[in-house]
Amino acid sequence: MVNPWLALASGTDPAERCALVRSAHEDFTAGGALNDRVRRVVADSWRRSAAALPGPEFVAPVEMADAELAGYRGGHPLALAMPLVRELLGSIADDGRHLLAVCDASGRMLWVEGHRGVRDRAEAMNFVPGARWDERHAGTNAPGTALALDHAVQIFATEHYNRLVQPWTCAAAPVHDPRTGRLLGAIDITGGDHLAAPHSLALVQATARAAEAQLSTPAPAPGLALSALGRDEALLVADGRRSRLGRRHSEILVLLAGHPDGLTGDQLSCALYGERPVPTVTLRAELSRLRRLVGPLLASRPYRLYGPVETDAARVERELAAGDLRAAVRAYDGPLLPASEAPGIRRMRGLLEDRLRRAVLGGGDAAALQLWADSPWGEEDLEVWERLLAALPVSAPQRGAVATRARRLREAYAPGAGATFGQPPRH
Repeated sequence: MVNPWLALASGTDPAERCALVRSAHEDFTAGGALNDRVRRVVADSWRRSAAALPGPEFVAPVEMADAELAGYRGGHPLALAMPLVRELLGSIADDGRHLLAVCDASGRMLWVEGHRGVRDRAEAMNFVPGARWDERHAGTNAPGTALALDHAVQIFATEHYNRLVQPWTCAAAPVHDPRTGRLLGAIDITGGDHLAAPHSLALVQATARAAEAQLSTPAPAPGLALSALGRDEALLVADGRRSRLGRRHSEILVLLAGHPDGLTGDQLSCALYGERPVPTVTLRAELSRLRRLVGPLLASRPYRLYGPVETDAARVERELAAGDLRAAVRAYDGPLLPASEAPGIRRMRGLLEDRLRRAVLGGGDAAALQLWADSPWGEEDLEVWERLLAALPVSAPQRGAVATRARRLREAYAPGAGATFGQPPRH
């Protein structure tokens, strides 16, 4: 079976493949047609890119530079792994043909290293520290697509959506927090067509796994970790083992983690099912099945969790309490169990998002506003975009793009367009 994440099948002629995909790219950008000449992972990414970008030729935006960038990446968790990443990939970055790049979870480049001549060529397309290389800002590319799919991937030459990037080939793998499973960013190597060989993908995957192992050693977290932001099903990490929970079990654990003093059976039933009459045996059966998964973690009378359970929602709350808006927004990976209709979860979800959004709007911190505006839950938030525009200095490189976005949103949400000022309706 052909590995869908590899760019070239064994025996494929790179020049012939490059020409074939270029032709398919021209057809797609001219009229949207796609056929099986393009790998599915690439075709899907082209469609996402076309929906987000004005055309197939552009320069990725640079959002951070100088002291702001240095401070941001110095405090990023991946900074702890960079000595190891350089040790494993440094020879590749120094050979005069490749670049080593590491980005955060939003696709912002933190480090781009390698031979000066290769970096000079890459600067022409803004493949530089501080630039955004997620798919929404840079189109199909290995680090951006790896983040979008949470999977290691190669992108070969003309598979890039942006024509300016098509002379390059790259391979990237995502990196996760080993304690919580949260996506931290991606490690990438970029260079010529020779990187389409299988070894480059294996190399970045191995480096990403080594980086995760490195991050787990300095300060292993006690107890357990529960990640439920931006996930329909929570991720439980215990002793390094990751378990994806079912939706009902996710709701129960999140509710109990949010009520450390415990909940009675009636309170838990109400938080899960609301006023809908549900037999007591139904809840007991769910708790019995959950206990088989988590063992002594679950206690009863009242129902509660034994021992410390670190949740990503609690981390956001802590950062907010400490007044670190940027850290709070970076820690917020999306609404709490967004598919859940359980009344207790809906209440927790709304309270957290409302507290965070109000803090961002009231803080006047341009970086925090930018982080929120760039997120899926902030990209159509007119009030945030207008507040960001007001907070940015006149010399800010992204000010023009922010002004354009705010104007378009203002026009879309004008009276008669079916939306009110500020945050648009949620569906």
